Amino acid sequence: MQKMTATFSRWFALALLLMALPALAKAQSQSPEQMIRDNIEGFMAQIEGREDYYANNLDELKALVNDSLDDIADFRYIGASVMGSYFRNATPEQRSRFADVFRQTLIDTYTRGLVTFDYDELRVLSQQRAQRHEDQASVDMEVVANNGQVYPVSYSLRLANGEWRVVNVIVNGINLGLTFRNQFDQAMRENNRDYDAVIRGWSPDIGVEELEQGGDA
Repeated sequence: MQKMTATFSRWFALALLLMALPALAKAQSQSPEQMIRDNIEGFMAQIEGREDYYANNLDELKALVNDSLDDIADFRYIGASVMGSYFRNATPEQRSRFADVFRQTLIDTYTRGLVTFDYDELRVLSQQRAQRHEDQASVDMEVVANNGQVYPVSYSLRLANGEWRVVNVIVNGINLGLTFRNQFDQAMRENNRDYDAVIRGWSPDIGVEELEQGGDA
């Protein structure tokens, strides 16, 4: 694999690495931790050794990512969370359109980054935090880069209709859901609360330096 470089697409791919895993086992009887473990093995088996192929066939990789995200992420819930207090006054059509735009942004960015992201190991921690609520869970992981740097990743999951769904990701202490919500708020202020303008121009941004330094989420 190529040497890791500090590019936005690769950092964002790190943030989404597990969010785009196919849900091989979604039953309520299976723990979120085991689901994530199974998902890692399933997704990586599909792309392992085919990096060069997918680098030249991005549409196929994008389709794979799209199907995977559809299985594991609750985009309606995430979209509503990112819109925050603005969600209440948005029309049903605007809410739906933002969820679709948000989803497509993640798919495009992840696809570009996935074919070049370099890592040595993905590992789910053996010791997980206890669940405080029956319908909420967190799964902690570590992504080990080829230079030995370890990046903690924590996934927030929500149980809905008997299925666990990812609703947020924290990378190196940076809460992506909160970051996107702040960016949506800023965009609304800059566009005089014009929902349509904000949705058309939605392009989430996370600084490389910010992720490298980490946060305290």
